[in-house]
Amino acid sequence: MKTFNTLLWGMLLFCCLTSATAQKKYSKKQVEKLKTEVAQIVEDHKKQSQVMVDKIFSFAELGFQEEESSKYLTSILESNGFAIEHSISGIPTAWFATWNNGDGPVIALGSDVDCIPKASQYPGVAYHKPIVEGAPGHGEGHNSGIPLNITSALAVKEIMERENIGGTLILWPGIAEELVAAKAWYVRDGLFDDIDMCIFTHVGNNFGVSWGPTRGTGLISVEYLFEGEAAHSAGSPWRGRSALDAAELMNIGWNYKREHLHPLKRSHSIFTDSGDQPNVVPSKAAIWFYFRDVKYEGIMEMYAQANDIAKGAALMTNTTMTSRVLGTAWPRHYNKVIAETMYENIEKVGLPSWSEADQTLAKAVQTEVGSEKIEGLPTELDEIGLPVLEPVSGGSDDIGDISWKIPTVTMRFPSNIPGLQGHHWSNAIAMATPIAHKGVTAGAKAEAMTLLDFLLKPELLKGAWDYFNNEQSKETKYQPMITADDMPPVYLNKDKQDTFRPELEKYYYDETKYDSYLEQLGVEYPTVKE
Repeated sequence: MKTFNTLLWGMLLFCCLTSATAQKKYSKKQVEKLKTEVAQIVEDHKKQSQVMVDKIFSFAELGFQEEESSKYLTSILESNGFAIEHSISGIPTAWFATWNNGDGPVIALGSDVDCIPKASQYPGVAYHKPIVEGAPGHGEGHNSGIPLNITSALAVKEIMERENIGGTLILWPGIAEELVAAKAWYVRDGLFDDIDMCIFTHVGNNFGVSWGPTRGTGLISVEYLFEGEAAHSAGSPWRGRSALDAAELMNIGWNYKREHLHPLKRSHSIFTDSGDQPNVVPSKAAIWFYFRDVKYEGIMEMYAQANDIAKGAALMTNTTMTSRVLGTAWPRHYNKVIAETMYENIEKVGLPSWSEADQTLAKAVQTEVGSEKIEGLPTELDEIGLPVLEPVSGGSDDIGDISWKIPTVTMRFPSNIPGLQGHHWSNAIAMATPIAHKGVTAGAKAEAMTLLDFLLKPELLKGAWDYFNNEQSKETKYQPMITADDMPPVYLNKDKQDTFRPELEKYYYDETKYDSYLEQLGVEYPTVKE
């Protein structure tokens, strides 16, 4: 009996402790006080944020090759008590970092980490000046998002530990986002099954968040591979069956189809294999397509039509055809409750105070690339983004898949220059300068404050799921575009990265010797044309 009573009292004590962690009530005044404090912690750690931003910028790693970036970021998280699961979904550079403080909301923080081919660029220099000619560079600004998430998570963790606030923080990278080739695999493999909500961060040129359907498209990325028979192109061409002919015929067929696509659809392609040399009939060839639409059904319709054209090209050339899905992205839909809560915090934080040097650089870059407006950096905050009532075509992001799995938003933080073309060396110019550093600190404050809102106000998370279940998913149900047999194409970009990594290594940022990457590179900030 004594043993039973001891066990019973132990169970009751455990339940009381966990209940106290999960159910403690905080007044509005207490919550606001903690949010003010967490913002100050972020401000106090802006040096660490700057170092992380500059370090990832210097690695300049393409999708699936983010080896140094992932090793560096996970080492910081691990040293701060996060448990790291490496190589998730069969992707060597992918990871989940988890820190648990008892019962409470499970919140995921994600951002991308890969860069752009041929976008190498000296930061702070307002004209084209590659660090390594032809090398990759952060012409999308993906070097900034995970440093922001780490800064905000560590600040919130400090508050959670001291106040005994229950909950779990999970950080993860958007690997190979430029290939939209990881997040659908995360969802397929169940990595978000037990997560309550997700905050995604992405570099922008203002500070904002939106809810509902957003502008842009979803897509499926497919490579078509043709195989024929080699022969001497001059000696016996009749004995050859050209795989390149098949790939070219598919390209021609799809271009005729393109004339009849709805304006909301987008499609583009490159040849990934076109043979070896002119005097050998190509026995193998391949062409890689992105098929984009504003709705899932439209994407899959284009995919089916392209499959038929590929089969026809193979029949015309007496070759064989296979295909493989290299990536997918659902059209995005963001959560109203999370977005509205976050926007209140964005308003409290406000835009950074830009210096004269910041504005000089921004206007010089806008002039250099022929922007329509030469206005420099924004001084007025964007309004909250409202649902797009009439679909608008454009780019894609595989955060869309996660947004249909759990309540999700994307916070855009002000670390880049307005009016640039994107996926371009000019978009790298600001990304290891005070512009990026200030934007990351502002974004980390808003994110940390939002995290505390959802950790301390259970009704917010309930409302987020109510919107997700009863409005967002009422008529549209998520269906993955990949199957259980589709493997992430982790071989992509390896040759390119291997070619440039030895030269890029010479320019990796050494924070033990230099205060900033600008200092290490000897850049006078800003450097503009006279």
